[in-house]
Amino acid sequence: MTKLFVVGTGPGAADLVAPRARAAVEASTDLVAYGLYLELLGDVCDGKTHHDLPLGEEINRARLALDLAASGKTTALVSSGDIGIYAMATLVFELLDRQLQGQEDQPEWLDVEVEVIPGISAMQAGASRVGALLGHDFCTISLSDLLTPWQTIEKRIHSAGSGDFVVSFYNPVSKKRDWQLNSARDILLQYRPAETPVLLGRQLTREDESIRIIRLDQLDAKDVDMFTLVSVGNSESRRIVNGSREWVYTPRGYRKKL
Repeated sequence: MTKLFVVGTGPGAADLVAPRARAAVEASTDLVAYGLYLELLGDVCDGKTHHDLPLGEEINRARLALDLAASGKTTALVSSGDIGIYAMATLVFELLDRQLQGQEDQPEWLDVEVEVIPGISAMQAGASRVGALLGHDFCTISLSDLLTPWQTIEKRIHSAGSGDFVVSFYNPVSKKRDWQLNSARDILLQYRPAETPVLLGRQLTREDESIRIIRLDQLDAKDVDMFTLVSVGNSESRRIVNGSREWVYTPRGYRKKL
């Protein structure tokens, strides 16, 4: 049986790539990815056949990876962060599901052994940079309405607000989408204080990383781009300052026991 590794390589720093992810890349002859992800991996990709498909070609990437593996090539489909969170793993299984439902004509895909290897997600990397923002219940919401109707996204933001979850927003803005983040801010302000801490983490763990901690009422889409993670604390999240260092944490309720 041929092998397809579906690999999450973490937020960007080489030393945050899991050993199992590195081993999968090393074991593969062919690598399918958006080119930047392979550049971040560095030397471990040397000597491999690279199949670099641009952003927007996610379906073709998944198809190509399955085709390569089905042809007998040990293949790694690579994505940054965790490949199961807003990334390529779901497409692989959707295509396999379609094949089982008779909606694809690629029976050889079903002979491929698929192994999904997780990676550190941007929300985890961001939270670690500022302390313990994800210390209590949290959720993630993608603000991209390319695949999900805005009405559905809006409903989920209200649910996260009423449930008082820490919320990490993925795909907060793009060149063609610049209004959803401010709408999400206004919704959350209905449920939590204006001073609620917000993390803006850009290019997390990479050479040009930048970290900002602001208030929820200061959040503005003009300060965010597609490389930025936005994480909003819940009503109890606290911002603390020690000299030039500041942290954010979300208490779990230990205060009653202290």
